[in-house]
Amino acid sequence: MRGYLLMTVLMISSPTMLATASGNDVQSLKSVKVELPESDRQFPGGAAADAINNNCLACHSVAMVLNQPALSKTAWEAEVKKMINVYKAPIDQADVEGIVSYLVQKLGER
Repeated sequence: MRGYLLMTVLMISSPTMLATASGNDVQSLKSVKVELPESDRQFPGGAAADAINNNCLACHSVAMVLNQPALSKTAWEAEVKKMINVYKAPIDQADVEGIVSYLVQKLGER
């Protein structure tokens, strides 16, 4: 365990030292610019779509969401909670029910 911890510290603190010590060439990283397509398309449905429009369009396109398979309400709740807990989506807890209801209504429930 101690050797693993030491190796981890070396990798974090000095990738050059680690590469030199192991005889490997050092790889360099460089930034790249990625341009994502923009869209002003919103989910249809007026006020019923407010929660999903205000929370989901930062990461998802309307087309991507509306092409998902029908899931149960419980499964949609799990997906929205995954976005919050795993991907750290800044979704207000008060909007979760509105998002889930919209998805069940538009995509159907299996």
